[in-house]
Amino acid sequence: MESTIQLENLPWPEVEKIRDEVDGFLVLPIGATEQHGPHLPINCDTVIARALSHAACAKAGIPVLPAIAYTVSSGHTNKWTGTFSLTHETFIHQIEEIADWAVATGWKKILLVNSHFGNDSSLRVAIEKIRLRFFGKLQIGLKHTFQVSDEVWSYFISDAEDLHANKAETDLLLYLTPDLVRMDLVEDDPDRTGGTVFSYPVAQTSLNGLTGSPSLGTATRGESLFQEMTDALAAFIESAKTESAPLESHHWENLNLPST
Repeated sequence: MESTIQLENLPWPEVEKIRDEVDGFLVLPIGATEQHGPHLPINCDTVIARALSHAACAKAGIPVLPAIAYTVSSGHTNKWTGTFSLTHETFIHQIEEIADWAVATGWKKILLVNSHFGNDSSLRVAIEKIRLRFFGKLQIGLKHTFQVSDEVWSYFISDAEDLHANKAETDLLLYLTPDLVRMDLVEDDPDRTGGTVFSYPVAQTSLNGLTGSPSLGTATRGESLFQEMTDALAAFIESAKTESAPLESHHWENLNLPST
């Protein structure tokens, strides 16, 4: 079985050696610390992001940074204890500053592997800023764990399009951290966002903090789902290893871009 290259466990000379061996390619797992209904732990998203990144990167031979556990969870409001959120601005700056240090120390590619849907808009803003700031010096991309393939996405939304602590997430946690799941306390809650025009915080759409049918979750399905997600993400990373800009540098190397 392949082992994961966890940069946090290594001294700097080994980190530098690995950087050169992988042509400066890093993966950054991104989760959240937020309520996940009455049956899942508040580190659910971080568990998934970390485990999937480690498994896929072990197959692809790419190093992994420590997972970010505090992100943007403000959409859950303070109705349920257990949510700890950054502001969008703070989270964006955090990603930008990690990129600053990555470039300053010789890294060339960063793939963000995110497992919390609420981070999407902030991450896209951060990527927009970073790709212009380090134009031609750093490649940066984003892949959501629940969208590593069309099949995975279809399964994730099969019991709720506004998914949260649903069947799929419960499957995964029953496989990855079964001791942290309280199936005796599970309560299904339907998706109430279908056909709505406006966007609503979770406190206005869910009775217990979740959306979906987690009572249907099983460890067996979690194992097969995790393997499917691992294979898809590993293939994505393999493709990213050799990807370059669609146009050669002589088309764009003299651009004078505004600061971000």
